Amino acid sequence: MAPPNGHAGDDPAASPIRGLIGTAPAMLEVYAMTRRVAASNASVLLVGETGTGKELVAKALHQLSPRGSGPFVRVNCGALSESLLESELFGHVRGSFTGAIANRTGRFEAAHTGTIFLDEINSTTPKLQVKLLRVLQEREFERVGDTETIRVDTRVVAASNRELLDEVARETFREDRYYRLNVVPSYLPPLRARRDDIPLLVSHFLEHYNEANDRYVVHIQKEALAALGKYHWPGNVRELQNVVERCVVLAPGDELTLDLLPTAIRGGRPPVTIPGRGGDLDSLARDLVEQGMSTVGPGDDTLFERIVSRVERELIAQMLAACGGVQLKAAARLGINRNTLRKKLVEHGMDGAADENG
Repeated sequence: MAPPNGHAGDDPAASPIRGLIGTAPAMLEVYAMTRRVAASNASVLLVGETGTGKELVAKALHQLSPRGSGPFVRVNCGALSESLLESELFGHVRGSFTGAIANRTGRFEAAHTGTIFLDEINSTTPKLQVKLLRVLQEREFERVGDTETIRVDTRVVAASNRELLDEVARETFREDRYYRLNVVPSYLPPLRARRDDIPLLVSHFLEHYNEANDRYVVHIQKEALAALGKYHWPGNVRELQNVVERCVVLAPGDELTLDLLPTAIRGGRPPVTIPGRGGDLDSLARDLVEQGMSTVGPGDDTLFERIVSRVERELIAQMLAACGGVQLKAAARLGINRNTLRKKLVEHGMDGAADENG
């Protein structure tokens, strides 16, 4: 489905790209960069918060390139352990490790003559980064457990939800690999930096989910649109997409109304920000008091526990939203294991809030 068209200014390269939606200046820069770089074989590094559409840009780079008829292979580097990711990327031979009952072709080999998209490249270990550097430089590798060198003609597009120079400074990402990947960097703006695109995105998602659910939600209440425009969107476009799908499913009529939106978006309570991006426990405590969940007084010894519990719940909810509901990814970013996250979801009555398959 083609997105709405917008004005691209005087630069023809900045004209909208099928599959990408938005007319904000920051998005026009993304379109222009994508069109200019697509024809080359240069490695591209896409940097942007979770949910900003990095995979869509990677697909556009592939489709607009001479490799467009070849394979497009995506690998989520943050979803696998080091050993599994190595096997996934490079393949393995039978007997190379427990469970390797047959030879397996890796993703780099599968992407020969096409493009490989390495999502969450910042999550790879230094050891694996050495092997990736060789592929980036020489376009060759060996399968796990094998000595035969395999050469591939594969373009690499990588993505990170963190600034890799910061990771280099923390010595969690190799400097040589950063410069090899960062041949052409492209920065994807968060949704809060292009709020004027929200009506376009809402219309697009309404059309999509109406068709998918056999519904007819074609109107948007102005109060609802205003609330969507004011919200901070920690989960970016992906979070907006999920909200619109929810509204389409729940709407009793043909209009997306304010009452269908989640409480945080309606302005019923201030969202709790993720640590490192600011936060105000004072205002959260006042919020708890205003909602009648607690009262501050000399004999109140449960306020602290209630505030901590509320902050924890809000943090988990925001992280799940930012990670598209994928528990494994949310747990990793929270610094806990998946089982711990599941226990906390149950404790907070959120056990149905995320995708158990993620």
